[in-house]
Amino acid sequence: MRQLFFLSFALPASTFAIQERARGTRTRPHRVWSSRCFKYRVAPPARTLLRDSSVQRRSAQWNTFRLQSLRNVPISGERKKKPVTMAYTYEKLISHVMKEEPVGPRNKVTVVGVGMVGMASAMSILMKELADEVALVDVMEDKLKGEAMDLQHGGLFLRTPKIVASKDYSVSANSKVVVVTAGARQQEGESRLNLVQRNVNIFKFIIPNIVKYSPNCIILVVSNPVDILTYVAWKLSGLPRHRVIGSGTNLDSARFRFLMSEKLHIHPSSCHGWIIGEHGDSSVPVWSGVNVAGVSLQKLNPEMGTDIDQEDWNYVHKKVVEGAYEVIRLKGYTSWAIGLSVADLVESILKNLRKVHPVSTLVQGMHGVKDEVFLSVPSVLGSSGLTDVVKMSLKPKEEKQLVKSAETLWGVQKELSL
Repeated sequence: MRQLFFLSFALPASTFAIQERARGTRTRPHRVWSSRCFKYRVAPPARTLLRDSSVQRRSAQWNTFRLQSLRNVPISGERKKKPVTMAYTYEKLISHVMKEEPVGPRNKVTVVGVGMVGMASAMSILMKELADEVALVDVMEDKLKGEAMDLQHGGLFLRTPKIVASKDYSVSANSKVVVVTAGARQQEGESRLNLVQRNVNIFKFIIPNIVKYSPNCIILVVSNPVDILTYVAWKLSGLPRHRVIGSGTNLDSARFRFLMSEKLHIHPSSCHGWIIGEHGDSSVPVWSGVNVAGVSLQKLNPEMGTDIDQEDWNYVHKKVVEGAYEVIRLKGYTSWAIGLSVADLVESILKNLRKVHPVSTLVQGMHGVKDEVFLSVPSVLGSSGLTDVVKMSLKPKEEKQLVKSAETLWGVQKELSL
């Protein structure tokens, strides 16, 4: 008796919902629960309840429906819902003219690393309409998904038909260019060379996966220290040297031309100057090549770039070297300038523009460099990668600085375990 009373008293909301459906009434479960709960809280003792035929009838109904549910028997009177598929609406909407053959992407770009630099690079590539597919890869799955969704939601305003993302490198398959921005972030006041060991270990996982799914791609390394990591990527990938490129001093040269334009009050596109060597502290300004409309500024000011220069052009180069550190101090990271620089390089490759860029490549045997190091020199970029290097006429001082930069990098590289 007590057991039967407990069953009647403790019937959950779902039980009464099933009973109500069987009787043809569609009372909501929470309403049924509240009313029944009140009724049984003030119910008489068990003997009175047992004499109540309605309670006994409800208990019998509950047992019946419980057995039906265990047997997966649908409740009588329950209307079955048809499965909803998009194919039905699609077939009603579209009239096929011909069977479309699947076409792979012609200009697919993958960005590895969705940090500030990676997303700035991806956004710059999208805004310049360089690719028909952009893939994002990162180990931080939630951030990766969020960044991809954010871009996809703005797809109406872009002309790139496909944006995909995954932590699995298979999403990067058949890429023409793979931009590597992943790596430990540079901290305020930290030299790029101090980053090297942390990032080498990351590259040991990234580079083999890139080559596995895109064996014919061109790898563009952006992670710092970019010159050493370009060397690491070349060694780990097994690709020919012309298909492993570092972003190098492309941005340094852009900074130099901007600061030069500020000094001369002329647009940066009309100010010409090159920063070569290491992307960083030991970069080399080629003062002998600084010009506006072909007019050599060093011929106008022979002291340019020296310590006795009254116009202090050395300060311009100093601002180039300190530029990244200053941005990091102010906002915590660099992003937009390097992102635009990456898009500039990708454009030259995908469109086969054969433009000359100061990018990082193997310079062994050039300008007196004897070691197997990557440094930035003016190079021609096209659809095959880095096809040619411009033979610059450097002054002895400039060449000496370049060799010193190479020796600095080699001192770090030879200690690496690849």
